[in-house]
Amino acid sequence: MEFLKALTETPGVSGREEQVRDLIRERTEGWWDEIHEDRIGNLIGKIGAARRKRGVEEKAVVLACHLDQIGFYVRYIDDRGFLRLQHAGGFDTRNLFARRVRVLTKTRELLGILNPATKPIHVATPEERNKIPTMNDFVVDLGISAARVKKLVRPGDPVVLQQTTEELGDLVCGQAMDNRISPWVALNAIKKARGKNIYDIYFLGSAQEEVGVRGATVAAQQIEAELAIAIDVTLAVDTPGAKKEEAISRLGDGVAIKIMDGLSISTHTLVDEFVALAKRKKIKHQYEILPLGGTDAGALQRFGQSRRTITLSVPCRYVHTVVETVHKKDLKATVDLLAAWLMGA
Repeated sequence: MEFLKALTETPGVSGREEQVRDLIRERTEGWWDEIHEDRIGNLIGKIGAARRKRGVEEKAVVLACHLDQIGFYVRYIDDRGFLRLQHAGGFDTRNLFARRVRVLTKTRELLGILNPATKPIHVATPEERNKIPTMNDFVVDLGISAARVKKLVRPGDPVVLQQTTEELGDLVCGQAMDNRISPWVALNAIKKARGKNIYDIYFLGSAQEEVGVRGATVAAQQIEAELAIAIDVTLAVDTPGAKKEEAISRLGDGVAIKIMDGLSISTHTLVDEFVALAKRKKIKHQYEILPLGGTDAGALQRFGQSRRTITLSVPCRYVHTVVETVHKKDLKATVDLLAAWLMGA
């Protein structure tokens, strides 16, 4: 949990994932046969197979784990020192009222308040109270003079929401579970499988997934692997207000084995392999069909060499908010299933 807390609280808006890359390099020093960063910002580490399984022709697998989180860039600084933002990734603006943010300048980190540029409810008209603000309506108040703001901040500085990660009984809640969950899962599975892995393993800490699977598209054309597994969160629509059939996945019901989403259809033979393995190992699992959205699997399936592709998902409530919530048992199930598959169990 300490490593998950560190991952989720380390800022890394799309295109500025460097702090997350540095954290992973630090925590996995000595693991890799080779490791490098490419020009778009992907972190790629390789571990050769410790053994080969007879009859298995596919020799390498890429584990795709996007490192970026949804966030913002400073777009404009007005004459009073308020910041206007450009979003990078999808936000529901109803979740952005009265939030604290971290503005990452070249020299320091500044704490600010994010709120719509509207009147307080006490003096707003009924029409103003009922309006749902757009992203252009929000401003950041840094609490310092305009002159000081303009000295410290410039357009293009990244901004992330401020939130700590906490354990709530069997659940873990915080921001950036989407998708720091994925390197946490992959690295824990690799740790269990090292020395017994039947495949060459490429760990892909991909950049800029939230703005169009950009890093994975580049990596798909660089990495020579016949297999690809994307790891991501998926919607757990299992709270009051949703019908049972709308759940997509449910917290506590295990790893979600994806059938399809808006960007990819998982290779059916891989789905069958993972389901059979989960049953054999008595690992709790569920099936996932996500009508919209997608993962790095979409890029890895379509670009570069032909490869069998699948996504393993961790169910997550309140996706794309600062209270993204996952279940510890689902985390363990995802790690256990991936590790068992890497070892050819």
